[in-house]
Formats: sequence, structure tokens, C-alpha cells
Amino acid sequence: MKKLLSVLAVMLSVVSVSACASSVTAEKTVKKAEASALDPTVMAALEAANAARKKAASVDGEWRDTGKLIKKAKALAEKGKTAEAIKLAKKAQQQGELGYAQAKAQANAGPRF
Repeated sequence: MKKLLSVLAVMLSVVSVSACASSVTAEKTVKKAEASALDPTVMAALEAANAARKKAASVDGEWRDTGKLIKKAKALAEKGKTAEAIKLAKKAQQQGELGYAQAKAQANAGPRF
């Protein structure tokens, strides 16, 4: 009887873990579908902003608010506020580009004694 209960407990845990994994996969699929439903101009602006952010991060020049602006722009785009989303995405892109330029210009900065 104890063996049967332990086997059932193991089977139940395996089934529950696999169910959780499939729900995570389903959530990712839904998120991809939602992302593809966004306006193409907003998507292009978000991709450009994210690319600029990554470029700045590659030289440790990412500014504090750049990622936050991208998240806000994406949220606005999902709500259908494309003009505001594009405006924030362009601001984030500009911050990424300026952060990259700043990091490159100040790469050898240090105290002068």
C-alpha cells in the first residue's frame, strides 16, 4: 500500500510539473502573438531603441532610464497609444546613442594629479 501511494505521489508530481511547463510555453506563445499584433512602426522604433540600449550597454554606458522608457513605450503600444509609444521609443533610442557616445568619449577619464 505504501509503495502504491509513493508511486502515485511521484506520478502526480511529474504530471503537475509537465503541466506547469506547458503553461509557460503557452504564455510565451501568447506574448509573441501579442507582440506581432503591434503596429509595425512602433515595433521598428522599439527595436531601434533596444538595439541602441544594447550598444550602450556593451561599453558600460547604458543610462538608468533607457530600459524603463522602452518598457513604458511597449506598454503604451499594447494599449494602442502608438504616437506616445513612438515618442518614448525615440527618446530611449536617443539615450542609448548618447550613452554609447559618452562612454566612448570618457573611456580614459580619470583624475589628473
